[in-house]
Amino acid sequence: MHRRLFPRALAVLALVATAATAGAPTATAEAPTPAQTRLHATIDAILADSRLAGAQAGVVVVDTTTGQTLYDRNGERRLVPASNTKLLTSTAAMELLGPGHRFTTDVSGDGVRHAGLLSGNLYLRGGGDPTMLAEDYDRLAAEVAAAGVRVVAGNLVADDTRYDRTRLGPDWTWDDESYYYAAQVSALTVAPNTDYDAGTVIVHAAPAGQAGTRPKITMTPDNGWLRIDNRAETVATGETTISFEREHGGNTIVVTGQIAVGQAEESDWMTVWEPTGYAADIFRSALQRHGVRVLGRTVLGQATPADAKPVARHDSMPLADLMVPFLKLSNNGHAEVLTKELGRVLSGSGTWAAGLTAISEYVGDSGMNTGTLRQRDGSGLSRRNMIPPAQFVALLSAVRAEPWFDTWYAALPVAGNPERFVGGTLRSRMRGTAAADNVHAKTGSLTGASSLSGYATDADGHVLAFSIVLNNYLTSSVKGLEDQIAIALASYTEKGTTTARLAVPTAPESPRVPEGLECSWVKPTVC
Repeated sequence: MHRRLFPRALAVLALVATAATAGAPTATAEAPTPAQTRLHATIDAILADSRLAGAQAGVVVVDTTTGQTLYDRNGERRLVPASNTKLLTSTAAMELLGPGHRFTTDVSGDGVRHAGLLSGNLYLRGGGDPTMLAEDYDRLAAEVAAAGVRVVAGNLVADDTRYDRTRLGPDWTWDDESYYYAAQVSALTVAPNTDYDAGTVIVHAAPAGQAGTRPKITMTPDNGWLRIDNRAETVATGETTISFEREHGGNTIVVTGQIAVGQAEESDWMTVWEPTGYAADIFRSALQRHGVRVLGRTVLGQATPADAKPVARHDSMPLADLMVPFLKLSNNGHAEVLTKELGRVLSGSGTWAAGLTAISEYVGDSGMNTGTLRQRDGSGLSRRNMIPPAQFVALLSAVRAEPWFDTWYAALPVAGNPERFVGGTLRSRMRGTAAADNVHAKTGSLTGASSLSGYATDADGHVLAFSIVLNNYLTSSVKGLEDQIAIALASYTEKGTTTARLAVPTAPESPRVPEGLECSWVKPTVC
């Protein structure tokens, strides 16, 4: 297991130790400056909002230039962080796997090859790549055909043994199962488009030409692994109420509701039951298109023999590039694959337990006090994750010294930037404020839990590391309060002598997001 002890970790721990753990904010061991007093008053006023009545709020701000703790409220209180958990997973992956790490999917065969006939099996081996598209499987099939294979006498074997067969996080709620943010994790999978939501399919419903008939249902990618049960109706006029739901334990997608003649098609992302079979189905169809016949059946979960001969290979983009869709769009599947990949690479075990151990080792060596937190998955979908805001700030402060930091920092969502793969989950927030194109931070959302942790460059040019974690509120959203704090940090300056409280910043309203979902989870263009 990779272990190291950074000198800076000791400094970060000492810095965090100066922060008070009680409800009242503390600046530093020294008396607060007038500017810090104003900042305290401003954040206090934001946290006094009625939307947080009866809720829990943890906020910590550290000036990484001076090492001063500028604000701490409940910094050591363990709170549910939602997708801020990805800060731990992503930094550990960048350090322990490396920015150049790639996932390999390959094809090999056993038996004898003669005159276009492969006498044995054809093996499709997954390396965990969450970015494999149908086109990538098509290219692999084309390589098989180009190698001269025309008939496979044996079976098509889908080898997903790089990771274990535990597909879903043990703490994930059952009613999330069919939705794409809770996709099953397999070392062999398919993503439907370049958001790379591996283990999902996009289902489309278009109205028929006349009322009283079933809408036309299609899937991206087209496949034979899932079945459609179309109970919906095309109507002459009226509101579109199309709904998609995958039945538990199988691959039947039930389509209900109505859609009017002439209306635009409705689409949604659905998870697949057993992604290994999904990938094998896509690949087998591609082989057929390229003139390669497999006479045997499709076998799932069997390992590739050591003496199998290579036929085709596909390497993923490097991890440095994967960080962009992963962090910008808060992709849960990427987080879980990286967790299992860490376990596989560092200990030979592609499991959640092994991966989480590796993450804990890294973040502990980087300055987090792992005795004060609990991480149960890579993405933050589990409600049993508990991480204090002060520990997020310790990590954010420490990783600024890493050689890969600039790449990782650029992959964080950027406040107010409308470009989807720049602004990410912050693209519709804090526009037209001091925080726009300034704050780089990771968002997090579950029902009753919201978080924002990252960096703001203040008006003096100092980089502030901050963490805001809000829990147990009853209102639909507290994102505006997070934004107000981030705007205050981007506007902060030590210049000036007045002790008057700053006006509480106004945060522009973001589009309404369904309860419990991050902006990135509302597809395709709500925010």
